[in-house]
Amino acid sequence: MIDMLVRLYDLPETEVAYQKVASEGIILRRPGVYEKHLVAQWVGEHFSPKWVSEVEVAMTRQPVTCFIATKDKEILGFACYDTTCKAYFGPTGVGEAARGKGVGKALLYKALEGLRDTGYAYGFIGGVGPREFYEKACGAIEVPGSDPGIYQDILPEPPTEA
Repeated sequence: MIDMLVRLYDLPETEVAYQKVASEGIILRRPGVYEKHLVAQWVGEHFSPKWVSEVEVAMTRQPVTCFIATKDKEILGFACYDTTCKAYFGPTGVGEAARGKGVGKALLYKALEGLRDTGYAYGFIGGVGPREFYEKACGAIEVPGSDPGIYQDILPEPPTEA
C-alpha cells in the first residue's frame, strides 16, 4: 500500500463537509483524555488492534491528536494524526452504520487541519487503502517508491484461541 502526500497549506474548503455532518446531529471533536479507554475500546471493537495502539498514543498528546465523530453520545468514527510518525495522518475509520454520510471526509479535514496548525506544510497519509478518496478529498498524490513504506517487519498478532 502506497503513502500519499498532502499540501496542508492548500487544503480544500471544509465548511460544507462540516455543515453536512452537523445537519445530521454529528459532533466532531477531540476526545478528552478521560475518554481514552472508551475511544480505544471502540476502535478495538470495529478495527485493528494495531490501531488501538496508535489511538492510545494520540490520546497522550497535548493537544490530543485524535478527533472523534459522535451522535447521541455514541462514537461513529475517529481520525488520528502525528501518531505513527511525525506529520502522518491516520489511522482513521468510520463505523459501518455511519458510512456514506460524510463523516470520514469531515474527520480527515479535522486531522489535516490539526497537522497544518501544528506547523507542517505537508502531511503524509500512510499505507493508503482508498487512494481515489484521498485524491478527490484533499488533492493527495502518491509518494513514489513508498510501497511498503514504513510498515515493514510488523509483528504478527498472536493466534486467537478457539
